[in-house]
Amino acid sequence: MTSITQSLERAREAFQRPASGVAACPIWLVGAGGNAETEAQLSPEQRTWLTASGFSGQARRHALVPAPNGEIAAVLLGIGAGQTGDPCGPGALLSGLLPQALPAGPYRIANHAAVAELAAVAWGLGAYRFRRYKSETAGEAPRLQLAETVDGSRVAAIVGGVWLARDLINTPASDMGPEELETAARALAELHGARVASIVGDALLAENFPMIHAVGRASPREPRLIDLAWGRPDAPKVTLVGKGICFDTGGLDIKPAASMLLMKKDMGGAAAVLGLGHMIMQLGLDVRLRILVPAAENSVSGNAFRPGDVLKSRAGLTVEIGNTDAEGRLVLADALTLAAAEQPALLASFATLTGAARVALGPDLPPLFSDDDGLAAEIEAAGHAIGDPVWRMPFWNGYERTLDSEVADMNNVSDGPFAGAVTAALFLRRFAKGAERYAHLDIYGWRPAARALGPKGGEPQAIRAMLDVVGRIVRRHA
Repeated sequence: MTSITQSLERAREAFQRPASGVAACPIWLVGAGGNAETEAQLSPEQRTWLTASGFSGQARRHALVPAPNGEIAAVLLGIGAGQTGDPCGPGALLSGLLPQALPAGPYRIANHAAVAELAAVAWGLGAYRFRRYKSETAGEAPRLQLAETVDGSRVAAIVGGVWLARDLINTPASDMGPEELETAARALAELHGARVASIVGDALLAENFPMIHAVGRASPREPRLIDLAWGRPDAPKVTLVGKGICFDTGGLDIKPAASMLLMKKDMGGAAAVLGLGHMIMQLGLDVRLRILVPAAENSVSGNAFRPGDVLKSRAGLTVEIGNTDAEGRLVLADALTLAAAEQPALLASFATLTGAARVALGPDLPPLFSDDDGLAAEIEAAGHAIGDPVWRMPFWNGYERTLDSEVADMNNVSDGPFAGAVTAALFLRRFAKGAERYAHLDIYGWRPAARALGPKGGEPQAIRAMLDVVGRIVRRHA
């Protein structure tokens, strides 16, 4: 069984369809101050018990309501008033806290369908655990029964895509190099009837992807460009490009040891686009989907590319290397050039690109860059509505000059310490010309601590928001 299949099967285990004769324990989402609908379902004794226990719908608190026989009659989850600060979005997202808090057994969301679907997605995201390397067997977990009014196929596609991407990010580089990333893409393609091609090793030079080759040539694990295609050729073109640096030492500008500890997540952009691709294909959205993953390991050896080297890009532009630790933008540049040549309706790049983005916005809020006001507004609004937030930052043209080079067309880093996320995005934009609309997301790809929507570990940020945007493209072209 492929790891992709295992990821999706584990995600499905968080849910079950209603079974005849099996009564699921109801979960009521209760706002601050209570809920009349919920109270009508409880006996006077149960309401008295809740009052005595101090439960009043406070966000993040839950209460187990006893039945006369001592079993659990209902679960009440406090969701506070309106939007929540963590996760950012509707209070129903706090349902993600419950899979780790409740005893094993079947449960159901008792609130109305619109709330129930979002709560079900949150449940699935909160149920995730990465146990590939654990020797002990996990105990039985609670499962959520999806009501017939909930779009179970959509819930499964979203949760499965996130679990798939999390598994890829959480897998250490010893088991997730460029070849293994290609294997994952091929397994996903086989699942959905997509096509995959790859260009590997020195063939990258013959096929004019010189910067992908330069970044990966120092590793014994050959670099490659992975190219997945799916859907009707004449459907709206949606192209996703994900940074696939499977481990980043920094190259000859080597990182300190502490900065390498999370570098297995430097392929988080690749994981994100594969997870999003699964959602799109599983839901059968009518687009011509293309996923490009430039995959490499930025290693140190005698043939590593050097500071001061000048590389020629696929686009024909020359790039002086100011720092070998700014390698992600190099591999993305060659892939974006290929992607933009088709003039897709939407071109989006996902990458764990800069520490500057984290300094600016922290680990939970990825910056979004786009020159298209309408596209940026759509992504922001979608993310805020479902707890997958982004924050727009500018393609500030005034900083283009900071990428100037005295010996080449451009440098791969700016000439100073400021606006690192902006200048990296400006670098990428030079290679995305031709796309109707382009968006770049500088994700962290990691959750530093457990939260309602998942545990500490890999996180494919912004893909749930982008799925909504792709859905809008389909509806506009219908």
